Amino acid sequence: QVQLVESGGGLVQDGGSLRLSCAASGRAFSSYTMGWFRQAPGKDREFVAYISWSGASTFVAEPVKRRFTISRDNVKNTVYLQMNNLKPEDTALYYCAADRSGVLDTTASRYDYWGQGTQVTVSS
Repeated sequence: QVQLVESGGGLVQDGGSLRLSCAASGRAFSSYTMGWFRQAPGKDREFVAYISWSGASTFVAEPVKRRFTISRDNVKNTVYLQMNNLKPEDTALYYCAADRSGVLDTTASRYDYWGQGTQVTVSS
């Protein structure tokens, strides 16, 4: 069992930056693909980014690829999402997720473990 705890969300102005962190319990963290998803009120959960177990492969969704960066520290059992030039449309609850199969996937249903989410609100 893996527990994921997100932090770093908050209220920021249009154009601001935030760095989200997701701390994971369990020794197997370094073998998992990690992903970030977000869900805005009234909308479906949306893929944001994933990173392979080693950190060598990353993929960021097109709407945010020029502004968001995903990274991980397997010593600290933590994955990060650096978000720059935030826009009001980025407002959402951001979740991290772990895929124990190690497959690189953008589909939420493929991920096995989820955190509770951290709220990001961008004011205009």
